[in-house]
Amino acid sequence: MCGAEMFSMTGFAAYTTLLPVLQREWALSNSEAGLVSGIYYAGYVMATPVLTSLTDRVDSRRVYLAACLISCVGAAGFTLFAGGLASALFFQFLIGAGLGGSYMPGLKMLAERLEGPVQSRAVAFYTASFGVASSLSIFVCGLIGAAYGWQAAFAYGALGPVLAALMVTLIMPRGRTRAKGQPAPALLDFRPVLRNRRTLPFIAGYAAHNYELFGQRSWMVAFLVFSASLQPADAPMLISAATLAAAINMLGPVMSISGNELAIRFGRTRVIFTFMTASGLFACVLGYTAALPWMVVFLIMCVHYGLMLGDSAALTSGAVASAHPDERGATMAAYSFLGFSSAFFAPLVFGMVLDVGGGNRSLLAWGLAFGSIGIFGVVAPAARLIYAQRR
Repeated sequence: MCGAEMFSMTGFAAYTTLLPVLQREWALSNSEAGLVSGIYYAGYVMATPVLTSLTDRVDSRRVYLAACLISCVGAAGFTLFAGGLASALFFQFLIGAGLGGSYMPGLKMLAERLEGPVQSRAVAFYTASFGVASSLSIFVCGLIGAAYGWQAAFAYGALGPVLAALMVTLIMPRGRTRAKGQPAPALLDFRPVLRNRRTLPFIAGYAAHNYELFGQRSWMVAFLVFSASLQPADAPMLISAATLAAAINMLGPVMSISGNELAIRFGRTRVIFTFMTASGLFACVLGYTAALPWMVVFLIMCVHYGLMLGDSAALTSGAVASAHPDERGATMAAYSFLGFSSAFFAPLVFGMVLDVGGGNRSLLAWGLAFGSIGIFGVVAPAARLIYAQRR
């Protein structure tokens, strides 16, 4: 399942990696460029309640295969037909919808075959694979785009979901079926999930986590390009911004798994709030560092990214463990829907702040934009106090 996840996400970062090229070629404003980044998550949040809830009624594999087809069509459409804002919005929406039907249903497919500590660790490895997949998408799409053009990078993005679908079809066994006569759960009835007080804190935490994470991911390459433009002429970057971004993303799996192990040992709540607060504080100063030597900027971004991912697997494994077995599909749907709803707004808000603050050539604008995604981490200590009082 980890391998299938990585193949299903080959087109995940194609647009954000090639954003500087596409923004220039299509004459997009920062707000428009952020909207295209954000529409990916709009596709995700519109697809995930239906497709993930559906896994409580039908075999998860069928949902997964349909989602891979959607991802393939979206990336192929980018390759063949995209030529501006409207077409980019449509095909980016499809790629996001494909992820909405593969990521959480894939997690459900994995989790329903395991229980206890081994389930928590399997969930951690699966969620960590998201970071590996996003890193590979940035790195490979950057290489292909530089060598053969952005259309070829999206063609690569269309191939991966086909391979993921084949892996799941040929390798994964059928899921559990309901006992004869057992009524199927209502498709979009999330009331049982919202009544589960053990699950709600993880859902809220995931929304805050994704707001910061996907705002940063969507603008990471563009920020590194800006930082490179501020470097002295005799201090060129040794590798491209896309390669640097891919290297930063590779910290995600390590920190995600490590954070989950720390959560098992020291308690989920303590670990989650600690990482969330630290990453939020880093985000609020990150944008102002662009003029520092590029290696220093790279290291600061590595630290920030690692802190952001430290609570990722702990949040997801907590949500899975706290859900009733018959409601895991609905729980993952609500968890993912609310989490990626915030992911939709983050790139758009980031781009709007960038425009209002002076544009993507302004150091102040970048500082304010990064501060806009760090806000939830800054208020995390207050949230932890409220959470502790209501337990």
